[in-house]
Parts: sequence; C-alpha cells; structure tokens
Amino acid sequence: MKFAVCVFPGSNCDYDTYYVIRDVLERDVEFVFYNEKDLSRYDCIILPGGFSFGDYLRPGALAAKTPLAEAVYESAQRGKFVIGICNGFQILTELHLLPGALLPNLNMRFICKDVFLRVENGETPFTREFDRGDVLRIPIAHHDGRYYVSEAELKEMEERGQILFRYVDTEGKPTESANPNGSVSNIAGVMNKEGNVFGMMPHPERASEDILGSHDGLMLWYSLISE
Repeated sequence: MKFAVCVFPGSNCDYDTYYVIRDVLERDVEFVFYNEKDLSRYDCIILPGGFSFGDYLRPGALAAKTPLAEAVYESAQRGKFVIGICNGFQILTELHLLPGALLPNLNMRFICKDVFLRVENGETPFTREFDRGDVLRIPIAHHDGRYYVSEAELKEMEERGQILFRYVDTEGKPTESANPNGSVSNIAGVMNKEGNVFGMMPHPERASEDILGSHDGLMLWYSLISE
C-alpha cells in the first residue's frame, strides 16, 4: 500500500504523519502538494491536521478549492482510501466526501488535551484491528471540532454503522463532561456510506509510539495495512 500525505500552506501535522507511515509502519509514502493534480499512483491519501490557508473563511474551505482537493475527490469516487485528521476532517466535509460539518467548539476556545474514545464499529477498513467497545486515549488540538449533522442524517448514519468513534469517559460512557467540544451524540470520527473515506478530530499520529505517551492510535494504521 502506497500512501500520500497532502500538504497545504498551513499544514502542521504533515511530517508527524509522514514519520509514522515511513518509520513506524515502514511503508512507502510521499508528500503531495496543494497544486498536485494526479494521485493515481497512491492507494491511501491522508489529509493531515493543521490550519490550511490559515483557516481563513472557515477551516478547510480554501483547501477544498485547490487542484489537490479535486484530485482527492476523484480518488475517493474511484474507491481509494482517504483519511482526514482534524483539519483534514474539516476539508473532507467541505468537499462533501463526509456528511456533516465541523463547527467552533462549544466554549469557543482552542482545546489541546488527551481525550478518551470508544470504538463504535470495529468492522471497517479503518478499525478492523479494534474490537467494538475498546476505549482509547488520543490527543485533540482544535478550535473547530464540534461535529454536527441533522437528527435525520444522524439516524441514517447510526443504521449504516458510519460512526466509528465517540468521546467517552474513562469507563467508556459517552457523557456530556467527556465531550470536549459539544459534538452531536459525542461523535469523534465518521466514515462515508461507501466505507472508503474516514475523518476524525483526534490525532492518531500523535499516539502511535510509547514515547509519545500512548500507542492507542497505532491500531488504526495497522487496520489499514492489514487490508
């Protein structure tokens, strides 16, 4: 599996993601820049965290208008794996490759801390190495991470198994106090209905080695390469 890590002006987790794929997973990976138009040589495309184009207008809005974003959209339509982390998740919703939107955190502040996630669906290409109900500790760092979808759309997503991670407490319960940004139904990560595009606000690349304080994000990467 050959990976691409997308780079927009303002991306700041691109090297972290590149490092995990190259040095931890020992897989082939290349950077691709915002003016790239051809992603045909890659099997999995990752949009990392950061502040693409300074988050002007709204997070991800300008990045979604680049040649690279058009190539990401076309790759997703052809069934290739696409992952958006934090700002990448915002870009994927701007491209309508994932349902919903990311709104400012309920307290209108930037939040940077470890949170706990519960695996809601362990039968996807992104979570197959987890069991449903597993609780992970992974950091977040965002100002606009409050996931929103309409009630009707949320019901359809639940029925299709598109919700992959929820914010929970240490006991695995999705309480209001465990929800760091006010996301609807404590949602932290979702998948498209076709099952090849995934986005999450927490940063698995920052929890992929013990030296970082947690390796709980590692199984997400292992899930992908076990395909």
